[in-house]
Amino acid sequence: MSNAAPSTIIDIEKIRKDFPILDISVRNKPLVYLDNAASTQKPQSVLDTEFHYYTTQYSNIHRGVHYLSQIGTDLYEEVRKQVQQFIHARHEHEVIYTKGTTNGINLLSYSWSSVFLQPGDEIVITGMEHHSNIVPWQMACERHGAILKVIPLLDNGTISLEDAANIIGPDTRLVAFTYVSNALGTINPVRELTALAHRQGAHVLIDAAQAIQHISIDVQELDCDFLVFSGHKIYGPTGTGILYGKEALLNAIPPFEGGGDMIKDVTFEKTIYNDLPFKFEAGTPNIAGVIALGAAIRYVQEIGLDNIYAYEDMLLKYATEQISQIDGIRIYGTAEKKASVLSFLLGHAHPYDVGVILDNQGIAIRTGHHCTQPIMDKYGIPGTCRASFALYNTKEEIDILISGLQRAARMLL
Repeated sequence: MSNAAPSTIIDIEKIRKDFPILDISVRNKPLVYLDNAASTQKPQSVLDTEFHYYTTQYSNIHRGVHYLSQIGTDLYEEVRKQVQQFIHARHEHEVIYTKGTTNGINLLSYSWSSVFLQPGDEIVITGMEHHSNIVPWQMACERHGAILKVIPLLDNGTISLEDAANIIGPDTRLVAFTYVSNALGTINPVRELTALAHRQGAHVLIDAAQAIQHISIDVQELDCDFLVFSGHKIYGPTGTGILYGKEALLNAIPPFEGGGDMIKDVTFEKTIYNDLPFKFEAGTPNIAGVIALGAAIRYVQEIGLDNIYAYEDMLLKYATEQISQIDGIRIYGTAEKKASVLSFLLGHAHPYDVGVILDNQGIAIRTGHHCTQPIMDKYGIPGTCRASFALYNTKEEIDILISGLQRAARMLL
C-alpha cells in the first residue's frame, strides 16, 4: 500500500521528516507509533524552541528588569495571545496556563464549586468521561453536599440528547463533558449540550483534551463557559495546558493555589489577589514548555486543522475497514462522528497480551481501561486495545498493524 496522502490534504513525507522519533527502531523493527490519544510525538521545531530558550534566553519571568527576564516574559506572554487567537477567546486574560487538562479541571472543581455549588445542587457529566472529569466533580460534590448525575452511554458509544434534556434540570449548576471520547473516539454534540445547559442556567465545561489536535475550536461560537486542554496532546511538551474561562466567571471565583505571582499585595493581615490571568498562576511556571507549546500550535496551524482532520479521518476509515476483516474483532465506539480513535478486542484475548505481541513487532498501541473504567463496566470488559492516529501516521503503518493483529490472532485464538 502507498503511504502517500493526497497532495490536497497534507504532504505526509515532509511531515514525517519533522518528527525525529519516527526514525527509531523498537525490538529491531521500525517504530509504528499508534498511541497518539495518550500523547503525541514532538516535531523538531518544538524541540528546537525549547532547547533554544534554555540555551540562549533562559531566566525567570515577570518583574525582572534585566534583559533575559524581559525576553522570557515577552515570549511567554506572546503564547497567551497566540492561544487566545487559536481558540478565538474574546480576551487574552481569559487564557490561564495550567499543567494540563487534569490540573485545569481540578482548579475549577475547587474554585468554581466554592462559589457556585450548594447542598442539593447537581453537576451533570456523561458516561464517557475520563477519570479526570469524574473524580474532581465527585470530590466537589462530597465537599458541598451536591449530587453528581450521569447522562448514560448508549451501546454505540454516544449519548442521547433526549436523555441529556431529561437529566439537565433546574438544579443543575454545571454540565461537564468531553468534546471527543479518548476511549471511543466519539465526537459529542457539544453545541447542543451547551445550549441545553444554558437553558437551565447551568455553566458548561468542555474537556477538549482529545479535540484540540483534531478540530478547530471557537469558544465564543461554542459559547462554553470553560474549556480545558493539554499541550502534550497537540504535539507540545508535557506539563503544559490551558484553561479558558469567560472573564466574568474567572473574576467571580477565588484562586486555586497561593504563592508568588498570583498576588497584588500581601500583608500578614490580608492578601489582595492579582488581576486575570495571573490570579490563577501561582509560582514559577513551565516557561520553556509554554514557549514550546506556542511552536506546536504554529506547526498545527501551518498544516491546517481541517486538513489534519480530513487526513486522520481517511486513516480511521481505512483502519476500521481493514480491521473489520479480521475474525473475532469487536470494535467499541461506532458513532457516526468520530475522531481518529479505534478501540477493539481480539476475540477473547486479553488486551494486554495483544499489546505485548504488537510491541514485539515495533507497534505501539494503548491497552487497558484508558482511565475510563465506567465505559468498560458498561460493556462488561476489562479494557480494550486502542490504536489512535495522528497527522504523521500512514496507511502503510495501518497495514503493519493489521498484519500484527493477524499474527496475534494466530497465537492467541
